Amino acid sequence: MAKYMLITRGTDESNAAVMAGFEELAASTYQFIEELMKAGVFIAAEGLDDAAESVVVDFSGEAPVVTDGPYGETKELFGGYFMLDVASKQEAVEWAKRLPSVAGSKIEVRRVAGEDERPPGHEEAGAHETGEGSAEAAVGEGSTEAGGDGKRESSEGDGERESVGRV
Repeated sequence: MAKYMLITRGTDESNAAVMAGFEELAASTYQFIEELMKAGVFIAAEGLDDAAESVVVDFSGEAPVVTDGPYGETKELFGGYFMLDVASKQEAVEWAKRLPSVAGSKIEVRRVAGEDERPPGHEEAGAHETGEGSAEAAVGEGSTEAGGDGKRESSEGDGERESVGRV
């Protein structure tokens, strides 16, 4: 099995259509998530807040520069994602084709690299640590995992865990 992310992308027009039919689309999306869970392929799903509330940290200069809002030249914005554990890219594509959407929106299907994978040419670049205090352990603490109750565990910096609701 491999993990695939279905990344929802929309334009101003498709996002407006989502908001106009939000209740119906939300109901269809919850039903879609139930189908994913019954098939045993659902890992996680999250929607993103309005892009106007975002900030951009730009590393193109000597020091990072923080600006309000999304990239100015962006015509499509990520709206959220679904994380699936499926047998193949084709299976991920088939699920993406069933995802409730509006005209003008797109779903990008991208495989998630395994923790033991390295970029080409970097296969022997350092040991892969997973012990306490490693980057992998820190990322793993805040990961999203599906639970039977539709909730996930999320951690804050103090190591305590709290239950957070899922969309």
